Amino acid sequence: MKKIDIKANEHHEYYQRYIDKLADDTELISGFESGGRKIVEFFLSIPEEKLTHRYEADKWSTKEVLQHLVDTERIFIYRCFRIARGDVTPLAGFNQDEYIPPSHADEKPIAGLIREYEAVRAASRALLGTLRDEDLKAIGNASSWNLSARAAAFIILGHEIWHEEIIRQRYL
Repeated sequence: MKKIDIKANEHHEYYQRYIDKLADDTELISGFESGGRKIVEFFLSIPEEKLTHRYEADKWSTKEVLQHLVDTERIFIYRCFRIARGDVTPLAGFNQDEYIPPSHADEKPIAGLIREYEAVRAASRALLGTLRDEDLKAIGNASSWNLSARAAAFIILGHEIWHEEIIRQRYL
């Protein structure tokens, strides 16, 4: 399934910023494979002294951004899963800022964060490999808005590009 297929009624307008980061011909499974490799290479290339850097006192560190990518992927792939399986139960939102302090990301070695990212990405790819196009077109409700299973998955890919760009611009 390609990103260009996503319609405006499949997600809240806020998420368009992430979907717009993807080329129209981005294919879901290969996007998860190549995107995962790029993110791992990117975070492994960051100098040690920059891993706990914050470009402002109230912003996340570089390691916390990686933890945020892991946490967000977990949540959005769960949304994708529930919606693709036809679950019409409204899914609650989450406050991303509340997830970071208890994660203790800055205390984790970068290798551990990378392993966590890779494990979550492998689980996401495994799930996506079982879903048919019609499953991915299913629309549910998350954070009181329509969300399709495919939009939830593509948002993950664009979201990590968004954060990589911010790190390149403000942290390095």
